[in-house]
Amino acid sequence: MVRIEPLEPGGPRPLANRDPGDAWVVAPDGTRYWGRFGAAGLLALDAEGRVLLQHRVSWSHFGDTWALPGGARHEGESACGGALREAREEAGVPVGAIRPRLLSVFDLGYWTYTTLVGDAVVPFEPRITDPESRELAWVPADEVDARPLHPGFADSWRMLRRELSRRPAVVVDAANVVGSVPDGWWRDRAGAAEKLLSRLAAIDREGLPAAALELPEHTWFPEWTVVLEGQARGAADVPTDAGEAASAVRVVRAPGEGDDTIAAEAAALVEAGREVTVVTGDRELAGRAADAGAAVRGPRWLLDLLPA
Repeated sequence: MVRIEPLEPGGPRPLANRDPGDAWVVAPDGTRYWGRFGAAGLLALDAEGRVLLQHRVSWSHFGDTWALPGGARHEGESACGGALREAREEAGVPVGAIRPRLLSVFDLGYWTYTTLVGDAVVPFEPRITDPESRELAWVPADEVDARPLHPGFADSWRMLRRELSRRPAVVVDAANVVGSVPDGWWRDRAGAAEKLLSRLAAIDREGLPAAALELPEHTWFPEWTVVLEGQARGAADVPTDAGEAASAVRVVRAPGEGDDTIAAEAAALVEAGREVTVVTGDRELAGRAADAGAAVRGPRWLLDLLPA
């Protein structure tokens, strides 16, 4: 039987500031896990491939070890939101500085820990902003194992490090996707493109299931490149209200033929080492994308993923 112990993990905290999620979940074997609603942490990577690590204070659970900024999730809080909030509270990670890459969940059935892997797209220096940290540091990935690691992080790091080389990207032929649904798009091509961008921004915040991209079992946040052509080039930019995370939706306005721009974008991403998917129903463009090394999906694949 699992039980809840509403105790602090360490130093004193005023009751008025205690969130209902700040409690221990006690497993049937007596093992305690912090976070009534689960916990989440951020594995942030900077432009040099370094990992942001937190040296935990001695009174914390597995004190004096190195781990990720993280902690208990609030009731109703998403795992991504919880990881970013904890990173802001514990390490001063700025709002909008992290672009999510993947979510990995350790699930015991009665308790979960979710790791958000994200790229620091805005450079920043971490700072100690609460009493749970002794030190914060950007550590080269090859040197992480040399430090005394929190056992839970040590287990997940062995798996997550293998995934750090995966960078999925999706290039969208917007004209082809919009044109596949006879909903009157031809009366306002820019407006139809804006609707598509808004729906893409929504799934950019939620991520895609592994099966959609044929990747290992995590939730993935690909980099989206949406190519607009003709009258659709007048569409407004992607909505920027993405909460604490940076958006991964990029709009490219083709100067001429959209197909040439899409093929060039796909080839450049493949050359950069991305795992690229091109969304189009155009047979000739699909062949060019496949020749460049990209996978190809039809418009229905994307439409089935988008929110209504």
